Amino acid sequence: MKILGIDTSSMAASVAVIEDNKLICEYTINTKKTHSQKLMPMIENMLNLSDLNVREIDAIAVCEGPGSFTGLRIGMATAKAIAHVNDIPVIGVNSLEVLAANMNLCDKKICSILDAQRNQVYTGRYHYEGTKLVEIKEIGIQPIDELLEELAQSKEEWILVGEAVYKYEDKIKEIANIEIPAASNNVTKAGSLCSVAKVKFDEGKDIFNCYTVNPLYIRKSQAEEQYEEKQRKLEEEKKLQEQK
Repeated sequence: MKILGIDTSSMAASVAVIEDNKLICEYTINTKKTHSQKLMPMIENMLNLSDLNVREIDAIAVCEGPGSFTGLRIGMATAKAIAHVNDIPVIGVNSLEVLAANMNLCDKKICSILDAQRNQVYTGRYHYEGTKLVEIKEIGIQPIDELLEELAQSKEEWILVGEAVYKYEDKIKEIANIEIPAASNNVTKAGSLCSVAKVKFDEGKDIFNCYTVNPLYIRKSQAEEQYEEKQRKLEEEKKLQEQK
């Protein structure tokens, strides 16, 4: 079984192909160039270099979020298009689970974090039971100070993984029971995405088609929040005018 993985949930864009439990190719670019510029050339180059035709792909693994709203839409639209044309299933995996899978076989608790702005992070907590990644606490959004205090007070050993570790690195380094992994593990990797997706497929979990798979948004986008705030103010002004 060949799975094509697509991850554009963060600044890094990553694509990969696995065949059963073998990684065929992985391609990750972590630059400021937009995902719309990077993604399709990456997929085409990877398949060409791997001597693969897209028609040989049996399933698409896509990172469904949370993460960059624009990035998620680009990755999801690409996955849907490939799945539609080739009539193949889509396996949805959340970005925090992908980050945790970078720490395969880690004997410590794993906390994945991605920046959610306003001193908040998207976060999920995991640990490995043998070779199986198990969710300890479901994904959500939390102030970084609150999260770090919880982890510090737990007295357990934690690995904190994800792009957001660099934004809050000074705070994290002050906590004795939290470690930051190597830089190579702090980006979402499509190889890890495919590995998690293969397990889900074998278990019959989170399998969609091109019509039913959708991005996972933990909160509204900044544009939506600004629009709602603007509408709220207009309503208040209208009521004041009516009272005069």
